[in-house]
Amino acid sequence: MDSQFVTDVSVAVCSESGTRTSKIYCANCINCKLVPSNPDGDDRYFLRVRCTAGKWKKKNGEEKVYKYCTVARRSIYSCDAYEAMGESSEFIRDLKNSLPVKDELFIF
Repeated sequence: MDSQFVTDVSVAVCSESGTRTSKIYCANCINCKLVPSNPDGDDRYFLRVRCTAGKWKKKNGEEKVYKYCTVARRSIYSCDAYEAMGESSEFIRDLKNSLPVKDELFIF
C-alpha cells in the first residue's frame, strides 16, 4: 500500500516539518467521477467512483475504482491533479450524511 494514502477521516496531520497541514479528500476533487460498473456483463450495475486524472492505480498498474458509499474516507496528503469543488470539511460532512452505508444494485 502506498504510504501517501490514508483512510481515516481526521482533518489535519503533521507534515515532516512539524507544521499542521490539511488533508485532501478525493471526493471533493473535480476529477472524482461517479461511473456505472458492470462486472458480470448483464443489465445490472453498481455505482463506482474513479479518478479521471488517473491517480488511483493498483500495484499491477490497473485503474482502481471505489464504492461510492465509501469514497468519502479516501484522503491523501498531496495530489498534483487536485481541484477542489468547495470547502472540504463541510462537503465531506454532507457527503457522509447523504451516502448510503451499503452498496446498491441498479438495473439498466
